[in-house]
Amino acid sequence: MTQDTDPTQVEAPAEPTPAEQTAPQAEHPGQGDARILELENAVAEFKEKWLRAEAENHNLMARAKRDVEDARQYAVQKFARDVVEVSENLRRALASLPPAQEGEDSVVQKMREGIESTERSFLAILERHGIKSDDPAGKPFDANLHQAMAEQPSAEHANGTVIQAWTPSWTLHGRLLKPAMVVVAKTP
Repeated sequence: MTQDTDPTQVEAPAEPTPAEQTAPQAEHPGQGDARILELENAVAEFKEKWLRAEAENHNLMARAKRDVEDARQYAVQKFARDVVEVSENLRRALASLPPAQEGEDSVVQKMREGIESTERSFLAILERHGIKSDDPAGKPFDANLHQAMAEQPSAEHANGTVIQAWTPSWTLHGRLLKPAMVVVAKTP
């Protein structure tokens, strides 16, 4: 038996598969490899941008946390500066009393003891809240902590040494509240 084939009848081409429908038709060999390389570069670039954004976000959160902590810790700075005036006034009150002597009037003695007790208690409260004083007498002059009120020629002290402190320096958690008022030695 022979099959009849009609020469005018053309066989229909096969339907392309779904993968063939979506795949780009490469006109040149290696074009697919170039596209893959291009996409890999784009992925690497986006990954780098994402990592940088994550790092910036982390830094921003850390900075905000530090700012909130600083604000909490130093919010009382103006109040603390005013409060240290009270301590300095207590010291002035003690300095204005005559030196302690044997047989002195009991009223003066009790006044001195009362002011000294009040000063000790007050300084302990200040230190408990991070406010500290430092007497710079005998230490080298530090412009970050001291304010020179006068220079005095001295052969006994090295140049730049604090000879006398009129007031102590005050700090709040290590930050300067009020500089010490000092007299600084200079070579004669």
